[in-house]
Amino acid sequence: MRARRLTGSIVGIIALALTAAGCGLSGGSDDGDATAGGCKVDKGNVGSGKLTGDVKGSITFQTTNLKKDFGDFFNGVIKDFETAHPGTKVKWIDDPGDATFGQRTVADAQACTLPDVLNVDSPTATSLTKAGYLLNLGVKDPDAAKPFVPAFWKSSTMKDSSGASVHTVLPWYTGGIVLTYNTDLLKKAGVDPEKPPTTVFGLFADYEKVAKAADGKFYATMANPVWRIPADWDQMNIKTLSADGKSAVFADDPRTVQWVEWMTKLYKEGAMPKDSLSSNNDPSTLYSQGKVAYGSTNPSFVRFVQQNSPSVYTKTAVGQQPFDALGHTTGAPQYIATAATSKNAPTALAFAEFLTNAENQTAWCKDPKVVIFPTTTTSLDDPFFQKVSGNDPFSEARKLVAEQLKTATAYQTNISSAVQNAIVAQVQLAMQGKKSAADAVKDAQEKANELLKQAG
Repeated sequence: MRARRLTGSIVGIIALALTAAGCGLSGGSDDGDATAGGCKVDKGNVGSGKLTGDVKGSITFQTTNLKKDFGDFFNGVIKDFETAHPGTKVKWIDDPGDATFGQRTVADAQACTLPDVLNVDSPTATSLTKAGYLLNLGVKDPDAAKPFVPAFWKSSTMKDSSGASVHTVLPWYTGGIVLTYNTDLLKKAGVDPEKPPTTVFGLFADYEKVAKAADGKFYATMANPVWRIPADWDQMNIKTLSADGKSAVFADDPRTVQWVEWMTKLYKEGAMPKDSLSSNNDPSTLYSQGKVAYGSTNPSFVRFVQQNSPSVYTKTAVGQQPFDALGHTTGAPQYIATAATSKNAPTALAFAEFLTNAENQTAWCKDPKVVIFPTTTTSLDDPFFQKVSGNDPFSEARKLVAEQLKTATAYQTNISSAVQNAIVAQVQLAMQGKKSAADAVKDAQEKANELLKQAG
């Protein structure tokens, strides 16, 4: 399984963010109906009080591009659930996860037809939560947190329309974070593959060495900052948002301007392909062709290279991704959400919790076709994740992430794709030399705040 993109459809999520204000959750109207995201729902789906009701009837379950490789596994999970709960039926929808995924998810939400249970990433979950389309799990099942590693449960905190912290998603699996690189290309650039940098700016300095040595024959990384915002800032402990999530504060940290200055310098010096500044393509293709020194930070990427470019795989190594002051961390996991608009919420929530329980997480994460790690405490105690053998890049990636997860914190700033895109656009202008780094950062914060204000 290849690494997922970090963002969904920009246009779609912008539409959702702009319609979020005023939707939210309501305890009901004069005719006895309750609303979630502007949709009429059962009163039990919103407001205070634990969700009650029989686990029976039909629900829909949506994943993203998993059926081809993992059809047998998920069909088995569905069968087990239906057997454990007679009278239930789960219809599995596997979305292709193409460029219009975010837009289609928004359309489903606004039409009050979201799948009952769906796999979402952080930006999508953030926007759906703010708009009131997801079940508040912390309220509807106070025991929902128990199976999960505390750091992963903490990472699943989102902001509702009032700015309050809520739990609307269950952490499902994490990919971990590693530094992947082509040892031959690094040696040509005079970079020691055995000594990975310990800071983001240290990594940038190595990118610069690659640019000078490559002279356009190969590159260090991809240019589009969408892959690095807010991930790099998180690693540097630059605060992107205020504590209540209602305003952007990244311009208050002088290191943000320094970061943009570095990105501008690297782009100008040829560390990145010129045509990749606005491309959403990840490094996988060029890395597999031996044209990019640093690959994706997702351990699944190592398996992709192994399968698609054996010659480059033999030159691939993995190391610790630099985390500056934060120590060992891992990015926020993929999530499973239950729609607040579900007409069968008790069954939907029961299936979401069944899918993400320790037994099912452990079983899927052991699948040889995938490099993912569970988010439940019991799963991580399994010897499969703590005692990894082998010294090939694939095994080394497993070892490194398994070690990280013992002490890791799941830290990732949750911003909507609309806000991310506004920030990225200003950084791109700076990288093109159309404005100074300082002006780009100032303007990015102003535009981000405009969107945050509009979203409530």
